Amino acid sequence: MKYWLLKSEPDVWSIDQQEKEGTKGATWDGVRNYQAAKNLKNMKRGDQCFFYHSNIGKEIVGIVEVIKEAYPDKTDQSGRFVAVTVKFLKKLNKPITLENIKKNKELSHLSLIKQSRLSVMPVDSKSWKILNKMSKI
Repeated sequence: MKYWLLKSEPDVWSIDQQEKEGTKGATWDGVRNYQAAKNLKNMKRGDQCFFYHSNIGKEIVGIVEVIKEAYPDKTDQSGRFVAVTVKFLKKLNKPITLENIKKNKELSHLSLIKQSRLSVMPVDSKSWKILNKMSKI
């Protein structure tokens, strides 16, 4: 299993909306950055992803799971980009703010800090464990 981080503006798609979709999950689409799209293509069924509220909040608020691997993004007229389907797993007991992530030297290599505009990014297993501890799961 691999780990990822997915960013969404909560006024566009929030963890609460994701939760309401239940076990059928929801399409993660609209990604137009080539590096982020490549990350979507590398996702496998069963991979887990942190759900990050960007712009408003700037914090990891939950965890979702990939339930359908990359397929053509219906919102993309060019046919170059893909989407995946993710289902809600849980909300974090304590959201992890970007400010607190930046304070942890062990997380300084994360794309969330190095490439702040990237919307889909990998998270190594050591960082996944550190972030889970920070959320008091």
